Amino acid sequence: MRTIPRSDFATMAIIVPSRGRPENIRELQEALKETMTESPMFVVCDHDDPQLLEYEKIAENLMVFRRKSKGMAAPLNQAVRKLLREHSFTHFAFLGDDHRPRTHRWDQMWIDILEDRGGLVYGDDLFQRENLPTAVGMEGIIAAELNGMVPEGFIHLYLDNFWKRLGEDIGRLFYLPDCIIEHCHPLIGKSAVDEGYVRVNSQEIYDADGLRFVEYMASDEYAQLIKRLT
Repeated sequence: MRTIPRSDFATMAIIVPSRGRPENIRELQEALKETMTESPMFVVCDHDDPQLLEYEKIAENLMVFRRKSKGMAAPLNQAVRKLLREHSFTHFAFLGDDHRPRTHRWDQMWIDILEDRGGLVYGDDLFQRENLPTAVGMEGIIAAELNGMVPEGFIHLYLDNFWKRLGEDIGRLFYLPDCIIEHCHPLIGKSAVDEGYVRVNSQEIYDADGLRFVEYMASDEYAQLIKRLT
């Protein structure tokens, strides 16, 4: 089994793709402060975001990319690739801009699991709960193998399905029910539906990402990934 050498100074980068929602980033920053989160957050925006100036005012670590596709898969992968090239983070985490950590030092809980056991880790989002890791922590060697956090070809959906299946297939998926990372999603009335939610939850994207998920899971590429990680 390939693993990153354990370190007494393990670090985790939190990556948060966002578009048109600087107010969500403000709320997330406050939640990180309240939970004494020490891991740095990298906010990932599009070069043509109409509220880019607002993001620049509030985000300490802002990453701006030029892209054509919708959804968060591409900017998430772009951010990880840049961090892998330019920094020495041991692990990576994804949070949506509508997630709100509620558990004190939740990031250290994730780092401890990833350092001791590797794989992928997630908490209770008070929505999907154990069913899906809508926010996830990932051992750095997995991000390096993926050259991101998800395979190429996904747009926005089925990413959490991929993370759960990957963790199960390598035998290192860890759910922490006492670690609350609340998902303030419109489907459960915790936030308002905006243009962003509508854009990335269209039937077209459901169909495209659903097909990509089925095809990738049955591919030799995925089978080889599992072999390399086990």
